[in-house]
Amino acid sequence: MSGTDGKVVALTGASSGIGAATALLLAQRGARMVLAARRTDRLEALAARITSAGGEAVFAPADVRQRQALTDLVALALDRYGRLDVLISNAGIGPVAPLDDLRVEEWEDMIDINVKGVLYGIAAALPVFRAQGTGHFVHTLSTAGLRIVPGQAVYAGTKNAVRAISEGLRQEAGAALRVTTISPGFVATDFAASAADPEVRAQMLARRDEIAITPDAIARAIAFAIEQPGDVDISEIVIRPTAQG
Repeated sequence: MSGTDGKVVALTGASSGIGAATALLLAQRGARMVLAARRTDRLEALAARITSAGGEAVFAPADVRQRQALTDLVALALDRYGRLDVLISNAGIGPVAPLDDLRVEEWEDMIDINVKGVLYGIAAALPVFRAQGTGHFVHTLSTAGLRIVPGQAVYAGTKNAVRAISEGLRQEAGAALRVTTISPGFVATDFAASAADPEVRAQMLARRDEIAITPDAIARAIAFAIEQPGDVDISEIVIRPTAQG
């Protein structure tokens, strides 16, 4: 199956930013969306927006730190639509702080959400994709993993861990399955809100307001990868503002 129309797409981190923009665009292009995030009210509003525009969407509250949440998400897609064509692992966090701050709980959260959340998605969807003989994993990474800067060491580490896992998955997947990584640069989202240091947060917000691209730009890149024919694998996309160094 090529194109987007009719595909069943499960998406984590769907309630805002890149996730919400991707859900809206794919639904507009005919995908049947299975949405997951922790904020139920935003999920409900997003699903209602999609269905009121003539699209199809179901949703389930999900914390990707829990393996069962991903198992249930895939099960929801199968129960409602009978198949799953794409799993977009988009949920992620990135508190910015120097290692000297020893924000160990934040490190653990980044590992649990950014890395283990992706692995739980693979564990839930891979057997389904194998049984179907087709399937597509899309993992949201970051340009922070390509250019390491102070304050983002752990965040970059989690994104590069997923980069390695994704490449290993791609090599093991064979001819039937596809694996795509998307590395956004500065995007106009609430990413900076997680920075605990007010000065760092202000700097990030100022830089965002100066150069950031919209979440729709990332959504279009994801749609491009999904809509390719089944024998075409868009393995990696890096997408950032032209002004970003």
